[in-house]
Amino acid sequence: MSKPSLPQGTRDFSAAVVHKRNYILQTIQKVFELYGFQPLETPAMENLETLMGKYGEEGDKLIFKILNNGLDNPAKQDATTAAFDKVLAGKSSKDITERALRYDLTIPFARYVAMNHAQLTMPFKRYQMQPVWRADRPQKGRYREFYQCDADVVGSSSLLNELELTHIYASVFEKLKLPVEIRINSRKILVALATVCGGADKMIDITVAIDKLDKIGIEKVKEELSGRGLNVVQIATIEKYLQISGSNAEKINQLTALIGEVPEGVDGLQEINTLLEHFTAFPNVNLVADFTLARGLNYYTGIIFEVKALGVSMGSIGGGGRYNDLTGLFGVKDIPGVGISFGVDRIYDVLEELNAFPETIQSSTKVLFFNTGATESASAFLLLQELRNRGIAAEIFHENLKFDKQFKYAEKKNIGYVVIIGENELAAGTCVVKNLTTGTQETISREALLTYLF
Repeated sequence: MSKPSLPQGTRDFSAAVVHKRNYILQTIQKVFELYGFQPLETPAMENLETLMGKYGEEGDKLIFKILNNGLDNPAKQDATTAAFDKVLAGKSSKDITERALRYDLTIPFARYVAMNHAQLTMPFKRYQMQPVWRADRPQKGRYREFYQCDADVVGSSSLLNELELTHIYASVFEKLKLPVEIRINSRKILVALATVCGGADKMIDITVAIDKLDKIGIEKVKEELSGRGLNVVQIATIEKYLQISGSNAEKINQLTALIGEVPEGVDGLQEINTLLEHFTAFPNVNLVADFTLARGLNYYTGIIFEVKALGVSMGSIGGGGRYNDLTGLFGVKDIPGVGISFGVDRIYDVLEELNAFPETIQSSTKVLFFNTGATESASAFLLLQELRNRGIAAEIFHENLKFDKQFKYAEKKNIGYVVIIGENELAAGTCVVKNLTTGTQETISREALLTYLF
């Protein structure tokens, strides 16, 4: 029998890891709710037609498709064989697959809004924290199963939403004590760039190529643009655009000179300026205009976001943007929206690399009662239950073993206190409390223990 293993790009999470992940998730959730967002969950699988064609040609390739059940039915054999041939050719077939695992949380959310918009209070502010799946090549910071935490507002075109989402990003990373750079751009500016290069119809070709800038470099981007039919003059304009640098003000001045007369460019620059001017300063968070930011997903129409952790080698740990007619994909027109996403798994990896997790989140148990015998343990158990009733996480060791083994158990689980009730303490109505962090030890009454650990 072969050794048990996991599918590539997936992971098990030990208790220590789950505690750290919950620290991240709970921090994000508290900020979401502080800004008035409500929770939502959608199914792990969606109809294939819900997802396909929504993420661009690159994204569609990464969607995990689910085989239909009943493929072993003899009556379906002929259709199944032909369907497999289509799938191997890169096409979809309802004879073999009609569903897929969700690729992100945004499209399922748009589907939900389209189905329920008549009952929703607009603007509708929701947050969602669930796993997603992508058939990507696993590597550091990139998994096939990973969590996303999204916050979206639909039913409003106000730029105030983008400003609040920017502050949500800043608040979360400030609470996590993680220095970051929030990068912003506007798809309107990219439309203006395409217009300068000969027409807005070239925008998708341009954004797909420059979205790969960090991965493949400027020369490869130029090669891809050439392969997509852009001429030498157009590529030179794009290269000049990608070389814009300096402070926020300097970059805006350079961009204005390049595309400032195009109406979409004027609108995009005005939105960028508004966010920069009204952003509240945070000690560990920088807000930066980054005109190389493209966000290759086709549904973005306005401001786009990306978050980078400072001091580590890692891809983006957050992203999002404005999508003014996403529900139109499902037949419900004119519901504008904007949203952001946190990459929980990458945030975890960054905090781990920086050793930035608080030590207090390493254990869920605060106190361990030693097992010193049947009679003593029966008394300890009653006291243990009193502590639990008061909200203090507590355990009792399962056997009457040597103290060194019970101490090792407490140390390995990062338990802060041990309580010992032996024969003498039982008779006196006392207990011995030892703080494993400081090494201090004292004898107190059992009644005093109920307030001692708060």
